[in-house]
Amino acid sequence: MGRTENRGRCAERGELVKILYRLGRQDASGLLAIAIASPRPETFVLRRGGVMCPAGELPRRALGARLARLCALDRVTVSFDGGIAAYPPGAQHQLGLATWVRGHLEAQLDNSLAELVSRELAGIRLSVRGELAPEPADEADRRMLAAMDRPRRLDQIWPLARTPRFRLLAFLHFLRAIDALEVEGVVAERSAPARIVDPRRDAARRVLGVDAAADVETVKRAYRRLARALHPDLQPGADDERRRALERRFAEVTAAYESLI
Repeated sequence: MGRTENRGRCAERGELVKILYRLGRQDASGLLAIAIASPRPETFVLRRGGVMCPAGELPRRALGARLARLCALDRVTVSFDGGIAAYPPGAQHQLGLATWVRGHLEAQLDNSLAELVSRELAGIRLSVRGELAPEPADEADRRMLAAMDRPRRLDQIWPLARTPRFRLLAFLHFLRAIDALEVEGVVAERSAPARIVDPRRDAARRVLGVDAAADVETVKRAYRRLARALHPDLQPGADDERRRALERRFAEVTAAYESLI
């Protein structure tokens, strides 16, 4: 997506992270709108490749959670109006898009996905597309990128990268998800797309009693139902011990709800 593109485009699951990474890597400034089914899109102000947000760690985490929720949807409509450099009210900090995308994708890797990535990439030659290569964050990044400066097999990259296997596979998963990984040879056929499991979101769904297919409205209804049953102020006859138990449970339900919305 170019810097000044403002026409909406449909993005299937897996495409939004690519768009966000490219906007971050291009140091894009402008207005990004991501529409779901509702007529009002979610809007983000970008400045030099970062999403503007209020100061503080909690707003940054909430912003990351919003982006993660949008990236998990099957289809969204994305539009970007470049050149706008205004700060939204109260915005003092920003969340770097390219850095966020990498962290989001690498956090998806668990043991089963690591084995899948390893099997699918075994025996083929891998290299990095220079125009999409991330800025190295540390010496391990520099070694991994140097090891893939020309096509090499995974068993050749690993000793050159001198990094733990899991970190290397997480890096490869990230590169492949943003189309930055060049391959030479036949990649093992994927029998079905792997469902990425976020244990924290799964735990939050269990707390609210909703399944993985639940949409935002279903989550909100489940929260409102539990809030009415658990809010201490709605149980005036409860003794001190019961009120403390209600407060703990209500806090747990509220935290689960906030992690999913």
